[in-house]
Amino acid sequence: MPKQKRIAVIDRELCNPKTTGYACMKACPVNRSGDECVTLSEDQKPLIDESMCIGCGICVRKCSRNAISVVNLPEELNEDPVHRFGRNMFALYRLPTPRHNAVIGLIGPNGTGKSTVLNILSGNLRPNSGTFGSKASWEQILERFRGTELHEYLERLSKGEIKAGLKPQQVDLIPKLLKGKVSGVLKKADERKAMKTVVENLRIGEMLDKEISSLSGGELQLLAVSAAILKKADFYFFDEPSSYLDVEQRLRVAMEIRKLSEESVVMVIEHDLAVADYLADYTQILYGKPSVFGIVSKPYGVRIGINTFLEGFIREENVRFRDEQITFPRRAKAASKDRLFLSFTGFEKSFGAFSLKTEPGNIYRGEIIGILGPNSIGKTTMIRMLAGELKPDKGEPVKGMKLSFKRQRLVIEPDRENSLVSEYLSQHGKTSSPESKRILRYLGIEKLLERTVSSLSGGELQSVFIACALIEEHDILLLDEPSAFLDVEQRLRVAKLIREHAESREIPCFVVDHDLQFIDVISDRVMVFEGERGVKGYSPAPVPLEEGMNSFLKTLGITYRRDPHTGRPRANKPGSQKDQDQKRSGKYYYEE
Repeated sequence: MPKQKRIAVIDRELCNPKTTGYACMKACPVNRSGDECVTLSEDQKPLIDESMCIGCGICVRKCSRNAISVVNLPEELNEDPVHRFGRNMFALYRLPTPRHNAVIGLIGPNGTGKSTVLNILSGNLRPNSGTFGSKASWEQILERFRGTELHEYLERLSKGEIKAGLKPQQVDLIPKLLKGKVSGVLKKADERKAMKTVVENLRIGEMLDKEISSLSGGELQLLAVSAAILKKADFYFFDEPSSYLDVEQRLRVAMEIRKLSEESVVMVIEHDLAVADYLADYTQILYGKPSVFGIVSKPYGVRIGINTFLEGFIREENVRFRDEQITFPRRAKAASKDRLFLSFTGFEKSFGAFSLKTEPGNIYRGEIIGILGPNSIGKTTMIRMLAGELKPDKGEPVKGMKLSFKRQRLVIEPDRENSLVSEYLSQHGKTSSPESKRILRYLGIEKLLERTVSSLSGGELQSVFIACALIEEHDILLLDEPSAFLDVEQRLRVAKLIREHAESREIPCFVVDHDLQFIDVISDRVMVFEGERGVKGYSPAPVPLEEGMNSFLKTLGITYRRDPHTGRPRANKPGSQKDQDQKRSGKYYYEE
């Protein structure tokens, strides 16, 4: 069989020949020459013969619904896919290698096959080697992987000897699926009889008597992580375990997950690179074209793997999967922002046992204030009081100005779940203006406009929520955890977009986030919340980035350094020589 040169994917949900008039079939040069490259399937929708396709891209441009993708495969790829979902559907090439006594970190863009990997290795999906119409036998699958490290694992999987413990990505959906108290869910999940230890190590004792419907985003994440850890499994898979968690919680979760690798196979998808670096022993990169095809790289040591991903070039395979290298250059002194936009008051607020006090401060035109601190300490409460959504006991909200607020949780109103993305966006602002079109294009939302919001992944939904906040009329922008569920490249693109938006329109922006890399890239100054989680919170006025980050990391007892090759932030191992040296010098924040 000749080597496949390219892959064509048609989104069957988006494809609607009634509105496009089969433009792809009519425009295809191969069809017009008398051959049949684009034909009709039984459902009267187009099919593209990849062996006939010349890769001209005309059908892609002619499809008004953005339903077609045609992509050239890397020349070095000399193998069939491990799995393909059907003709003109997503294809996955290779699988990551399960290893005992190690945590495997999977990094790569959203939509390149991480969920497919999960379903195959957990036994929910039998790989078909790219053949359709008949179910592949386990004998064929095992023969393909004979002599590889995967063979033994897949052989056990074929015999039903692999039990999986899974932590899903979209924890916001948990209240729709589970009812009752947290303690009841964890007791039911506790097959390892380790509930007491896990509760203590993750410090979630105060959650046990809470109803699931009342949990915050961070609490839902801790519930999902804890439930997965308590399962007795041979294969554990954690899909973005750090979203919504503060820095301290992320490190505690990482330590607890690492313990599982002593007896089981553990794989983790993580887009916070500092956490991935801290958590994983080995890294495997997924690259390709999102929603079209994904390729799994060979295993690397965690530092080399992350740096290879950032470089965008796999030397051993001579494959460049990104045009430009991702770097984190040493931060230049922030541009002077001295045009006062407003002075805000201090706030005080009490909720039963919890109290919050924040100091007054100034904010300048085009300035971005990063907000740091533990969960349940009042960060979102302060934003809601500033926006006038929550009445403070003391202090005054901003008056006479329009505020746009992107909330932490990605919750869609029940009556809007079946809305098209285009309809959902139009309810927040004008989508036809040049600026709105640029925002949608930059966030990759143009191709989602005809999808229903309920069908979106976590990363897609986050992009839509950010777009809603940006296109809504506003004088001040408030964003609560905009990096959650976004991959590394998307986070940096969003940071750039928000900065350009704030500076070009000369509006101020407050950003709450727990990804220190994201805060480092986006912020001019920071507000550092401190206090006792769930009891009391306090925040001084905004301070310069370096001062705030240093004081924040000092309260956690964590030191960060920059990788010499990429400039990315890396958490020092506790007690390491570098960690001790930085603590002695008082430089907790990225010692140069």
